[in-house]
Amino acid sequence: MEQPALLFSTRQSKVLAEKIAKHYGQKLGKIEFQEFSDGEYQPSFEQSVRGSRVFLIGSTFTPDINLMEMLLMCDAAKRASAKNITVVIPYFGYARQDRKDKPRVPIGAKLVANLLSAAGATRVMTMDLHADQIQGFFEIPVDHIYASTILVEHLKRSNLDNLTMASPDMGGAKRANAYAKYMHTDIVICYKERKKANSVENMMLIGEVKDRNVVLIDDMVDTAGTITKAADLMIEKGARSVRAMATHAVLSGNAYDRIANSALEQLIVTDTIPLKRNDVSKIKVVSCAPLFAEVMHLVHNKESISNKFVI
Repeated sequence: MEQPALLFSTRQSKVLAEKIAKHYGQKLGKIEFQEFSDGEYQPSFEQSVRGSRVFLIGSTFTPDINLMEMLLMCDAAKRASAKNITVVIPYFGYARQDRKDKPRVPIGAKLVANLLSAAGATRVMTMDLHADQIQGFFEIPVDHIYASTILVEHLKRSNLDNLTMASPDMGGAKRANAYAKYMHTDIVICYKERKKANSVENMMLIGEVKDRNVVLIDDMVDTAGTITKAADLMIEKGARSVRAMATHAVLSGNAYDRIANSALEQLIVTDTIPLKRNDVSKIKVVSCAPLFAEVMHLVHNKESISNKFVI
């Protein structure tokens, strides 16, 4: 008989992990973190994991302590004779470093993949990787879940007429096109030029948005420079309203103020990363916990998860 799965969480992702555990139907497992005076820390499972499948839940957003906690938990579970170690990483950090875009730089996403495997992970579960090909960096199974499964339902409930889907850059055109096909709408694309990371030098619009309700689609919002500039541009071009949907609310720097002062009516994100501020009324959070809990059940029971891929 298959043993029940055990769920554990890194410290910074505990709120999301508790939601996932509630939807899964059980409490989080007991784990303690000992901290030394110099900042070093050591996780310790306070219950047996021998022969069990363990789900280790934690997004690897900054600071790097979140990634290190996941690696140490993996190693501890491996050395405690866990049968299967599934790392549930709603937001996969370093995913933007998926290739060498100039000489003498690392491929950070591949390095993280190697570290997780070396630490003992036997399976990875994540959501909306920055680039789909990162799945190929792993030599272990990867369950790549799409936030569209929950975001399109929110979009349907909005009942917007004259709807147009939009991508804030050329790289996101495939994602926006998938939403447009599913919702049977038009699509527009922003073309942006950067001279350095996190700074948009110039932007132009490809397509017509006059008198349309526009929804920008992206995998993450970091400084919010691109998405707010795109919203302002579309309003200038005659759009009736502009909203944005993104999976990961990285929201660094002046992102919250940019969003508050932008032409965006609303930014809908998931809770893969906890918000640093709750005073921006334009930001709405849709929980990914029910989806992760359901997929975790399917994986543990060796059932197909193909019906979880909406678009």
